[in-house]
Amino acid sequence: MRSGYRAASSVLLAAVFLAGCSPAATGGSAASSAGTAATGSSGTGARGGPQGAIAVGVGPQSTYTVQKQPPAGSCHFRYEKGEPLEDPACTPGAISPAVTQANLKSTICRKGGYTSGIRPSTSVTGKEKTLNAASYGYKGPMGDAEYDHLISLQLGGDPNDYRNLWVEPADPGHRTGSGVNNKKDPVETKLHTAVCGGKVTLAAAQKAIVTDWTTALSSLGLS
Repeated sequence: MRSGYRAASSVLLAAVFLAGCSPAATGGSAASSAGTAATGSSGTGARGGPQGAIAVGVGPQSTYTVQKQPPAGSCHFRYEKGEPLEDPACTPGAISPAVTQANLKSTICRKGGYTSGIRPSTSVTGKEKTLNAASYGYKGPMGDAEYDHLISLQLGGDPNDYRNLWVEPADPGHRTGSGVNNKKDPVETKLHTAVCGGKVTLAAAQKAIVTDWTTALSSLGLS
């Protein structure tokens, strides 16, 4: 009986030792796999990365593919004085790693333009727009809504990251069927001018428009 007891004890101790040395317990491959599953392709959280940070996308691509969108009905528009804002849980924004404060002159501030060469084709964005409209529950005319980069391309926004694109409804008082016309576009242009003129940093402009595009100019003292 004593020898059987010793054998059982040895087996139990060996099992405890092996469990303690498993990859999950030591931070090995199992733990790494779990960490990878919880983050996006850029290594930042799927909902925008660390608190206070803006997610980094993959940047311009030679060929774009249709990106998976949030589930239908899971996103909800917000409104500020009647102006539509994105759902930050679905569209937190994403920046392009190809645009930095150090290379502004050769990217977004380049003479001759920058955005036309990196913009996804309508064959891609058209499909994404339809899917994203379902995500937000948008029921209005598609021609009156803009498939909008939350952080615009001229502010270094990622071209085709789903976190940076949303179906933006028309402004209040917009005549149905008259096409896209919203007040966010002039805000983006003024921010771009300020960044290229050295009045504000690229990061400050990106943060301001992600926080609330309706107050982005005033928050930076530009209005």
